[in-house]
Amino acid sequence: MGRRESSQKAALVTGGARGIGKATAQLLAEHGYRVAVCDLKASEDLASGILFIRCDVSREASVRACIRRVVQRFGRLDALVNNAGIAAPGNGPVEKLAAAEWNRRIGTNLTSVFLMTKHAAPHLRRARGAIVNIASTRAVQSEPDTEAYAAAKGGMVALTHALSISLGPAVRVNCVSPGWIDTGKSKLRRVDHAQHPAGRVGRPEDIAQFVAFLLSDAAGFATGQNYIVDGGMSRKMIYAE
Repeated sequence: MGRRESSQKAALVTGGARGIGKATAQLLAEHGYRVAVCDLKASEDLASGILFIRCDVSREASVRACIRRVVQRFGRLDALVNNAGIAAPGNGPVEKLAAAEWNRRIGTNLTSVFLMTKHAAPHLRRARGAIVNIASTRAVQSEPDTEAYAAAKGGMVALTHALSISLGPAVRVNCVSPGWIDTGKSKLRRVDHAQHPAGRVGRPEDIAQFVAFLLSDAAGFATGQNYIVDGGMSRKMIYAE
């Protein structure tokens, strides 16, 4: 006899041990999901009840094992949040960017989305679930020496709408592109907040709330889209004085 499927929804958040991923995992748990996070390193203060799985999202064998464990534990998979990635956008001058470093960044930030979706898709179809990919405003604007990061995040936006067509209507696929999100790694100045039309730098919880909405039935008519959540910065004209 097969395992009886629970009626409680299940979610997997990649890169869920810290930052946006951690905030998203904890919010989904508060919303009633059974939640698993995968990351290379565990978080010491992850909320009780959230399943941690050590996983290298750039390696297919590791991804396959991760998805298998989630389904074995929860009996189903309703939501996938592809958040894992190398956060540092700078790669140095393009003339000195090694192919191995390019491939490492593309593998972790973009190929991981393909691999996770590939192995999660049958379960998400069965649950008529949803995927949210976490890209970046760097998919549409850049600073110098960020080629690998920009290419990966731009690719993620394109992969999102491609997947929405291939997996729809059973599975909805959307993308969120955050702007500047304070994860506690730097000391913020008043000017950092003031330059944002929203009046402040973003918080991980801002993105988590948006992700939770896109996964919910309230967003049932939304798919294939990239939602920029950056406090209005990408709409602001900025000139040097």
